Amino acid sequence: MKEVYERVLLVGADCGTDGEEFERSMKEMENLARACFMEPVGMITQRMENINKGLYIGPGKVEEVKEAALALEAELVIFDGSLTPSQLRNLQKELEKPVMDRTALILDIFEKRARTREARLQVESAKLKYLLPRLVGMHGAMTRQGGTSGSMSSRGAGEKKIELDRRRIEHRIAELSRELKAVSRERKVQRKRREDDRIPLVALVGYTNAGKSTIMNAMLDAYMKKEEKKVLEKDMLFATLDTTVRRINTGNNRDFLLSDTVGFIHKLPHDLVEAFHSTLEEVESADLLLLVVDYADSGYREQIKTTKETLQKLNIGEIPVITVYNKSDKSDEITVYPKRTGEDRIYISAKDEASLQMLTEMIVQCVYEDYVPAQFLLPYSEGGLISYFSENAHVFERDYEEEGILMKVKCHKADKDKYAGYLRNT
Repeated sequence: MKEVYERVLLVGADCGTDGEEFERSMKEMENLARACFMEPVGMITQRMENINKGLYIGPGKVEEVKEAALALEAELVIFDGSLTPSQLRNLQKELEKPVMDRTALILDIFEKRARTREARLQVESAKLKYLLPRLVGMHGAMTRQGGTSGSMSSRGAGEKKIELDRRRIEHRIAELSRELKAVSRERKVQRKRREDDRIPLVALVGYTNAGKSTIMNAMLDAYMKKEEKKVLEKDMLFATLDTTVRRINTGNNRDFLLSDTVGFIHKLPHDLVEAFHSTLEEVESADLLLLVVDYADSGYREQIKTTKETLQKLNIGEIPVITVYNKSDKSDEITVYPKRTGEDRIYISAKDEASLQMLTEMIVQCVYEDYVPAQFLLPYSEGGLISYFSENAHVFERDYEEEGILMKVKCHKADKDKYAGYLRNT
């Protein structure tokens, strides 16, 4: 059976922004609509000094949008901006069509993509917080009775419905908050275990559709012998929402955990960032961030700016960052890849083996920079300690001597200090 797509009309207001930036934003809106299984049938824009407080766009442009929606048989009108409750109410009245803003569109996409229980809780929380201030006017067609006491009994059906909906939503938001806090506690326990095992965590961050999932899957193919469950890899905005963590075995005790996180986007709703905070805590606890950039996109600099601004909202501390310019094979700005520039920049194609190897070398070099050379003479009676260094250090050589095993390693500075009594001069 052929899938039926909802016909939508896109509307944008350019208030003195850079022309190219506005065009990118509208093109992104078109892609967001398609990602939500909608069919954009037209686009109307207006250049203006300030947003109209009552209608977002000018009254004359509203009439133009109404006529275009009718002529193009659009079932829904989507505005590239965040509409206030009054603007939303006024536009629906004037256009006589359902109206949606960019925030609601992104929330709808997230709702469709959420797979795990945690992601569903996060999206539901964000949607309810978005809906709460927009309840007024939703039941305007219902009758209202006069009343001066302010009690529930003196209110009309519309007012009662709004008040009941508000209470239900507030109650559900409180429930979701408690459940998400429980999830956050579980994640903290998991992170504590990882910290105890001293396995570095590397988090993929960046704009949606920049290639984070492609890099994750390529790493799994290259370094994991056993079959590991991969993440969804698709040329679509917000193809994946659920944070995935996989262990990458590069050999000789140089493993690291790789985390694929939700992508960012221009004008990402604040409530959505807040709702996904427990998931994005993986980023906060990372030892290294890989900021993945779609280098083939002409607006890649804006993507970097948006990603960094979103990370600032999360209060990310001084975590080392490697900027990964992905899709370099499709870019006109560079002819040679893989190419490493300094300690924090690399140009790659995620599906190129040499690119992946160079990126992995950079990751290992960074996350294991606190590892130092050492030589330990471990008595044969210290079997647990011998196993510990075998599993947690880079062992270059081991000699079996009369007093014990002489191990030449590269280990964490904390381990060298902790077991200084077994050190031997190199």
